[in-house]
Amino acid sequence: MSCTAILVAAGASRRMGFDKLAAPLEGIPVLARTIAAFMECGEISGIILVTPPERMALLDESTFTKPVIRIDGGAERHLSVAAGLAAVPPGIELIAIHDAARPFVSQADIRAVLAAAREHGAGSLARRVTETLKRADDLDFTATAVPRENLWFIETPQVFRADLIRAAYKHVLENQRPVTDETSALELIGVKTKLIASTSPNPKITTPADLVGAKFLG
Repeated sequence: MSCTAILVAAGASRRMGFDKLAAPLEGIPVLARTIAAFMECGEISGIILVTPPERMALLDESTFTKPVIRIDGGAERHLSVAAGLAAVPPGIELIAIHDAARPFVSQADIRAVLAAAREHGAGSLARRVTETLKRADDLDFTATAVPRENLWFIETPQVFRADLIRAAYKHVLENQRPVTDETSALELIGVKTKLIASTSPNPKITTPADLVGAKFLG
């Protein structure tokens, strides 16, 4: 099944104070590492890069081995994803959506989520919650424990049958239901997503501390 990847890289990195996608990891910008992972995956036929034009300077386009379409994003993440969906070429059967700030996603994990989407229509990389969870009161004192059974941290990539993700986003936009990830969009139309446990570290670079930790993953 043909698959296009949408890489979401439209954010302004406000929590960082600088462009996190330009930050070097062993001399390679975060954005370049991420796009290289999807270039390497033979099951991805093309890439939609949702990012401002100035970020293209972070990439060596001579190394691209498959088509890349750059488009502008929106003021919020779901609007950037919607713009990416509108740019997917006709005839594509699967659409993968990935946060460009996750530069360490492995080939094995990309392929596993693709396989889940082919079988179930929707798949997402995720990791089980293993830490103790607490609900706090308004003063940040512990109030009660939260059972962690069946709880997951949701990651990306998330891969969907094209008709399902388009229907979900039609609902999101028409009903003004902003979502922070695409599994949430599918839930709004009653579609469940198969979760696939990540087999290697797949952190999202959000704060300066994340970038320090990422340098050890290199």
